[in-house]
Order: sequence, then structure tokens, then C-alpha cells
Amino acid sequence: MESSNRLLFLAALAAMTVTMSGCSIFRRDKVEQPQTEEQAAAEEEAEDADSTPPRVIEPNVARRKIKTPKIDNENWEIGVGAGFVSIEDFGTNPTYAAQLSYHVTEDFFFRADLGQSTAGKTSFETLGGDIELLTGDERRFTYYSLSLGYNFLPGEVFLGRDTAMNSGFYVMGGIGSVKFAGDNRLTLNFGAGFRVLPTDWLAIHLGVQDRVFDSDLLGETKVTNNMEMLLSATVFF
Repeated sequence: MESSNRLLFLAALAAMTVTMSGCSIFRRDKVEQPQTEEQAAAEEEAEDADSTPPRVIEPNVARRKIKTPKIDNENWEIGVGAGFVSIEDFGTNPTYAAQLSYHVTEDFFFRADLGQSTAGKTSFETLGGDIELLTGDERRFTYYSLSLGYNFLPGEVFLGRDTAMNSGFYVMGGIGSVKFAGDNRLTLNFGAGFRVLPTDWLAIHLGVQDRVFDSDLLGETKVTNNMEMLLSATVFF
């Protein structure tokens, strides 16, 4: 009986030894299994990706050359112009004018106007034959005014793709006098204009003004509106 127990104990011990040896061999084979080239390359790429900082993409933008517009900083502006004036009851006639402006700020300016035209004949004179209400000197329409102006909507006018000129609108209003039909009459004037600067010292104006005054030439006193359109060129000094 004791011999049988010893045999069973030795058999069990031998089985345990074989099992542990097999496990050790399996683990050793698993650890020491060689890597393939693809696995080694993948591991190297992973290590490089971890160690290399991310690449910064720099934008390749072509810079434009910007030309800053140069405008003369002088405050005085003088010029001459020509156009037409519609003298109420006396038709539309050519007119010539001189202008002098002083720019107080970039927005506000004062302007003095001096102009002259010659009135035509009324419909009564035309239909009446030899009837003349006014002599040659009395038909001379001479005016002057002093106005306050305000610049607004500054911008640019483009001529083609490469040429741009500074521009702007303005409104103005003031008082003055008209010498007409042998009499001096107080006038109120108001209007608007558009200005373009081809260079830093030259400006081209297109303006419209209404010169309002009382007239009694045709037998009754009434308020007359005398619209003027003028194209003028001015220089800064």
C-alpha cells in the first residue's frame, strides 16, 4: 500500500514538472519570436511620428503694392468755370464764373462765386416785334455769393483697371447779390456738386445752384428761380 502511494506521488510530481516546462517553453517561444520587416518599419514610423513636431503650413500670398493717394494739404482753392444759367422769363444763356474756396476742415469750406451772363428776350418781347423791356446793359446778369459747403460721400472714380481718382460730393448754401435790370437784388443760393481730383493739386467740379430773388420786371413781384449748371476747374495753393 505504501508503495502504491509513492508511485502515485511520483507520477503526479512528474506530470507537474512536464506541464511547467511546457508553459515555460511556450512563453519563451512567444517572446523570442522574430519580427517581420513590415512590423519593424511600422514601429519605426510610429516612433518617428511621435518624435517629429507637426509641420506648419505657411501661406504663399502675393503682396500687392498699395499706392497711397496724395492730396495737396493746402487750404485755398481757386478756379474758373463755364456753363449755363436759366434766368426766369429770360431764357437759358451761357455763363462764366470764378471761384475761390477756403477749406476750414476736411468736411466744411467757404466758397465765393463771381459770375456773369447776358439775359435773352422774354416771350413778350419776341412776339411784340420792336418792344424791348431792357437795354443791352440792363440785360447783363452779374452775380456774386458767399456760401458754406459740406463735403460728404468721399470715394474714388476708376478709369480702367489701373487709374483711380479721388472724388466726393458736396452741398452748399449762402447769400449774395444779383445786378440785373439796373438794380441790385439780394439773393439766396443753394445747390450741390461733384468733385474729381485727377492730381493732387487739380480738381474738376460739376455743380448746380439755384439763385433765388424777388423780381417785379413784368408788373408783379414774384420769387424767381435761376438755375445754374457749371463745369469748373480749380487748383489748390
